[in-house]
Amino acid sequence: MALRIDSHQHFWHYRPDTHGWITAAMPQLKRDFLPDDLQPLLAASRFDGCVAVQAQQRVAETEWLLQLADQHPFIRGVVGWVDLCTRDVAEDLRRLAAHPRLRGVRHIVQDEPDDRFMLRPEFMRGIAALAAVGLTYDILVYARQLLAAFELVQRFPQQRFVLDHIGKPEIRERRLGTWRDGITALAACPNVSCKLSGMVTEADWRAWTPSDFTAFLDVVLDRFGPQRLMIGSDWPVCTLAGSYADVIALVTDYISFLSPSERDAILGGNAARFYGLR
Repeated sequence: MALRIDSHQHFWHYRPDTHGWITAAMPQLKRDFLPDDLQPLLAASRFDGCVAVQAQQRVAETEWLLQLADQHPFIRGVVGWVDLCTRDVAEDLRRLAAHPRLRGVRHIVQDEPDDRFMLRPEFMRGIAALAAVGLTYDILVYARQLLAAFELVQRFPQQRFVLDHIGKPEIRERRLGTWRDGITALAACPNVSCKLSGMVTEADWRAWTPSDFTAFLDVVLDRFGPQRLMIGSDWPVCTLAGSYADVIALVTDYISFLSPSERDAILGGNAARFYGLR
């Protein structure tokens, strides 16, 4: 039986100075979220494990996530953070990648004021260093930044990329145009996968219904196909708009018409292959 993997979730010890993105509108996130909080949720949804993704742009957080993975075997992989723009990036990557649970890196590009940040020479030098240590790259951008992401992945056809949160479309406003164009371009690159994650927080937090997501899910399923999609909860951020079970059901109900092998791929097989999980 294929592994069932939640491909995208977070842990943190909450501190206002290191989690400034958690605003007054998000009081439920202003506490610690640790493996013992997540494990029963995974078990209830019949997941075998998860991928812990960075929430701070600090190497110390990456090292802490790797320590958690050592202590909790259900954390099958870690997507951490390294300063990809530093001249020492290759050395930093070699050191961190010596830990077998580090499977990829991510930069919070959505917060960069320059929408073409990923195309800066120093950033691309960092991307170029990932292949030597076998690491993937998670793309976190808003819809308006998707075409810049497309330019990036075209320049690195051997690098494995995955788009987080289906590219953060404007679900609340039901805007598909710019986002759909970017998805179509990215999905044409065979080295790019996509996470079915982070959707409920782009919708109306208090009044969304599953039908709000259908048009967006139809696009990513059509463009990427079942073999390049992977489920992710975005827990605990998802709790702003729904329970863990609600968020997982949003995807599992949508893909119920697919074949068993296609469902297995989306629910864990693709993540296991992409990140090299066991």
